[in-house]
Amino acid sequence: MVTKCLYQKTPTSIQAQIDSYRQKLKNNTNFIEITDLGSGSRVFKNNHRKISDIAKNAGVSKKYAQLLNRIVGYLDCKNILELGTSLGMGTFSILANHPKIKVTSIEGCSKTLAVAQEQLMNYNLQLNLVQGDFNKILPKVIDANTYDLVFFDGNHQKEATLIYFKQCLKAKHNNSVFIFDDIYWSEGMKEAWQEIKKHPEVTATVDLFQWGLVFFRTEQNKEHFKIRF
Repeated sequence: MVTKCLYQKTPTSIQAQIDSYRQKLKNNTNFIEITDLGSGSRVFKNNHRKISDIAKNAGVSKKYAQLLNRIVGYLDCKNILELGTSLGMGTFSILANHPKIKVTSIEGCSKTLAVAQEQLMNYNLQLNLVQGDFNKILPKVIDANTYDLVFFDGNHQKEATLIYFKQCLKAKHNNSVFIFDDIYWSEGMKEAWQEIKKHPEVTATVDLFQWGLVFFRTEQNKEHFKIRF
């Protein structure tokens, strides 16, 4: 995975698609009122924010957007759950050049989700965008569903992260992968990452510093890797 996925270069055509999506958001000078149900922002001082500023300072970075696209292709993901749609940059990064992948994405803020929905409508994608509090929505979304990949990018607090992790265990299969964003964001997130690594159902983890990847393959010996990325 390191040589064939992490260290591979994303094809130029896919880079261009992802960059184009982000640039459209950066060109959007409208203001929206954010409802933050997570850990808050270290950049913004209030909830009245310009869309272009959100695009510049929040959401998945260009480097990791490309990595996310490579991971879902390398692992041949078919069904994905995303916690934290924001403006849809991560969502689109998953689906760029993978239009047949089914993505369910949950977002707590109705205003940011509306922006994402409006922009994502321009593409022929299999999307289920859900607005609401993760605590209320997640149990319904994972009921009777299994996911090849779950991307946790919505609430960077220890307690919430561990709750959502344990809930999503019900929706994994042997080859599923969980991706946690900002595992070193705070002391609480560092502690959450350590607890996740120790969980008996986790067999391997990959620490990329920004992200933590979690695997559950029963045939895999328990190992933890740190990769310079």
